[in-house]
Amino acid sequence: MSNNIQSVRGMNDCLPEVTDTWQAFEAIVRHWLRRYGYREMRTPILEHTGLFKRAIGEVTDIVEKEMYTFVDELNGESLALRPEGTASSVRAVIQHNLLYDGGKRLWYAGPMFRHERPQKGRYRQFHQVGVEALGFAGPDTDAELIIMCADLWRELGITPSLQINTLGDYESRQRHRTKLIAYFEMHQDALDEDAKRRLHSNPLRILDSKNPAMQTLNDAAPKLMDELDEAALVHFAALQTILHDNGIAYEINPRLVRGLDYYNRTVFEWVTDQLGAQGTVCAGGRYDGLIEQLGGKPAPAAGFAMGIERLLALMETGSVQLATPVPDAYIVHAGEAAQAFAWKVAATLRGAGLDTVLHCGGGSFKSQMKKADASRARYALIIGDDEAAAQQVTLKPLRDTAEQTRVELTLAIEYLQR
Repeated sequence: MSNNIQSVRGMNDCLPEVTDTWQAFEAIVRHWLRRYGYREMRTPILEHTGLFKRAIGEVTDIVEKEMYTFVDELNGESLALRPEGTASSVRAVIQHNLLYDGGKRLWYAGPMFRHERPQKGRYRQFHQVGVEALGFAGPDTDAELIIMCADLWRELGITPSLQINTLGDYESRQRHRTKLIAYFEMHQDALDEDAKRRLHSNPLRILDSKNPAMQTLNDAAPKLMDELDEAALVHFAALQTILHDNGIAYEINPRLVRGLDYYNRTVFEWVTDQLGAQGTVCAGGRYDGLIEQLGGKPAPAAGFAMGIERLLALMETGSVQLATPVPDAYIVHAGEAAQAFAWKVAATLRGAGLDTVLHCGGGSFKSQMKKADASRARYALIIGDDEAAAQQVTLKPLRDTAEQTRVELTLAIEYLQR
């Protein structure tokens, strides 16, 4: 048995080569969100367990099976690692009274935690970017959330498809719930164990079953669309009009219900068939009752979350390659005077806004040049005692066949900046 301590199953290290890609992705996302007027909010990874029970619903897979919870031994409080970001965002908005002067467009990013069976695209620590439009009631907000996703997909070079549905309002869902329970009670012998467990607590989730044996039964189940009131139908129709007018293709999926209890009216998912079983890369919808449910003044809200790992995996199948950062210069040097001058050159380059790696650890020029090339730097700046005496550097291109040249440091800086 090895004495080496490994990472926790389903929680992965992000090594430098991968981190470079993540940072390039995050830079695109930040710029995209600024274009739409969204501002970042950061919330704690730890929250009171009761927050998620109230927000997500106690009879959900997340709360029942997947949340990491523990009792704080210092004060006896039950705490949980956040399994999603909306509940935390709404809690923070209420706590700090952020809606006192009107609606807010907010976003967050960071790790979430669910105790699931690890597989490609599904990890126990995973990362999301989430967007919350709080205080906005109209279908135009729902449409903007969807359209801004389509804008990002074009920039990332991916083509997930859009599925939409409406869950109506509380009263229509209650009517539908009653009919669902009656229908499934008539077919108890055909229900799997999950469906039996959810029958009286959350029958809507039975419709979202991935069990092939349940599909025929679910296809014939009462339809929520038949119970919707006029206001919800008008809202859904207006959403479709805006999507159509903006060239957004979509499919209405009447079995799209989402796995969280707080959704109402619009729900949507962006899905792909290129990632195996983990086909959803972004999902969201409207949750008009959640702010009041968590103790705030009633206010409408909508949002979505996207899985970073899944989006990056999907991008690997496409043609767009993210531009990852590389150093502008790698300084190699040999000789006592050269080393002293090299420190000054590095500081001057960095002060001029150039990303610069100063070789450390000694070695011959040949071995240092190998490290310079491996660093992916655009240029090597070679400094020997002769260069140090003349207060010059030899500038050698590493990514093309141009000749190296010896120049004054100020000229080298101008050249690198160009």
